[in-house]
This record gives sequence, structure tokens and C-alpha cells, in this order.
Amino acid sequence: MSDPTATIPSESPSEAWLRRLLGTMSLFTMLMTVPQVWIIWVGHQAAGVSLLSWGAYLLSALLWFWYGLRKGDRNIYLACLGWVGLDIAVIAGTLVYG
Repeated sequence: MSDPTATIPSESPSEAWLRRLLGTMSLFTMLMTVPQVWIIWVGHQAAGVSLLSWGAYLLSALLWFWYGLRKGDRNIYLACLGWVGLDIAVIAGTLVYG
């Protein structure tokens, strides 16, 4: 299995740096979403959570996932798997506890 943040041979140093930064930020933003999921599922509190917003985030993640698969870009489609899971967790929790 190859490292999705590894440098591509034809990639410039600035492109490689940007690819690593994007991967890091993707993980960071997913980690920043975990408290929202925790509050909903563990605290049973979904007041103020917008199903419309989270539904739009889910649709966006699904479209990016499809695009990433078509392009064969693991940095896109692997991150989108995490986002799809988080978005579904928020939406389902909001439906259960909202």
C-alpha cells in the first residue's frame, strides 16, 4: 500500500507540501467534528443541529468521494469516507435525539 501523502515523481516541492498540508487539514477537521458527534450520541443533545446543513455536507462528501474515485486520488476519496461516516453520525443522531 502506498502512502497517499508521498511525493509524486512529477510533483514540485510546493505541490508535495500542499498535498501533505491538505491531508493534515482533512484529518484535523474530522477530529474537530468528533465532539459534535460525541455531544449528540453520548450527551443525547441535538438541539440546534441543522439537518439541512449536515445533509448538504453529506451530499458534498459523496460527490467528492465519487470524484476522487474517478480520478484515482486517494487523498480525496479516503478523506471522504471519514466525512461520510461523520455526516451520517450527526444526521442519524439528530433524527434520534433532535
